[in-house]
Amino acid sequence: MSQPADTCARKLPCASPPSLQADASPGGGLTTSLTIFFAAAVGVIVVNLTAAQPLTGPVSRALTLPPELAGMIAMLPQLGYAAGLLLLVPLCDLVENRRLIVWTLACCAMFLGFASLARSGWLFLASVFMAGATSSVIQMLVPMAASMAPESRRGRAVGNVMSGLMLGILLSRPLASLIGGAFGWRAFYGIAALADLLLAVVLLTRLPSHTPQTAARYLDLLRSLWTLLRTERVLQRRATLAALALGAFSAFWTAIALLLAQPPFSLGTQGIAAFALAGATGALVTPLAGYLGDCGAGRATQITAHLVMIAAVLVLAAAGAGWGGFSAATHPVLALALLVVGAAALDAGVIADQTLGRREINLINPAARGRLNALFVGIFFVGGAMGAALSGAAWAWAGWNGVCVVTLGFAVAVFLFGCVDRAAQSSKRSRNA
Repeated sequence: MSQPADTCARKLPCASPPSLQADASPGGGLTTSLTIFFAAAVGVIVVNLTAAQPLTGPVSRALTLPPELAGMIAMLPQLGYAAGLLLLVPLCDLVENRRLIVWTLACCAMFLGFASLARSGWLFLASVFMAGATSSVIQMLVPMAASMAPESRRGRAVGNVMSGLMLGILLSRPLASLIGGAFGWRAFYGIAALADLLLAVVLLTRLPSHTPQTAARYLDLLRSLWTLLRTERVLQRRATLAALALGAFSAFWTAIALLLAQPPFSLGTQGIAAFALAGATGALVTPLAGYLGDCGAGRATQITAHLVMIAAVLVLAAAGAGWGGFSAATHPVLALALLVVGAAALDAGVIADQTLGRREINLINPAARGRLNALFVGIFFVGGAMGAALSGAAWAWAGWNGVCVVTLGFAVAVFLFGCVDRAAQSSKRSRNA
């Protein structure tokens, strides 16, 4: 069980005890139009992080990167994002949020512009790393949206904004493929730079001013990250669940294009992009998950989400690897339909778990909200990286059957950890009663 917010704040040298002022809803609250705007904003920005994967080949050929460096085109934005989570996002608890968000996003646009114009491989790689770091502005926007919503509606607010984030992640690869195929990879990075620059201008006019109530120093904020990770039980529990869930998500989406390109599906780039669009429908569950969390049904929703993940993997295994005796070669259309259903269901389960986790994270310590979100996202990205790495190895070893084993392992681990965690929490409540 997490310590009370005021107790935790007193232990942190960099966070003053939360007050009504510290957690006040800046700008008078989160309206429906502003919620939609937040969701659209994070959806646009997150494209910077994952769209590089289908562009790796064209970029490496154009810039004559050696084969051993080609993988860094997709990896460096992710590493930059992790660096931004640790070094930039904690500033949310120190400096005025609107100014920080606008300037960070403007820098992101500048670095994307450098990437679109780069003639040197090293300049391109450095630019996409810095663009990834400044794309961590996403995790400045999410806690700001949460702080603007009343506690009774915070889950819905986080869920609505997260729906934009997840849609951006799922649509980024097909979007990059379409733009890159039609106009070239430089056009994609140029369009992304322009989109982020225009978004920064709109954010300057739409975001309310919000100054954290703390007199901390930047180095104190960084040192407090370990303190928060060590003392906040809610963060530890929710981040672990989210990491395992994202491991399943990444394992599936890392390898599904390889399966779809093979018989009996034999889909081309456009077909795989359409599959990703269909699978993105799972993101529609995020507002519902947030609403159920606000209504006190978070426990039942969490159990349902974890069971849906397991069922989804079994469907994906049947459709693609023949589990249960199903033959994709005999029924290719039905197999493809089952893959779409399984993908949407897996996404829905992962997103529901993450939405519930974010809701709890944004309730525990208003004075450290930026740092808590940075840690939460950083930890579950580790799970995503593990899922992607294991999926690649499993595909090389045993094809889609191996990928399904890895994905199922993550899904079962989520369910079991959730059961153990709920039992531990029930036991604590019984002892404290």
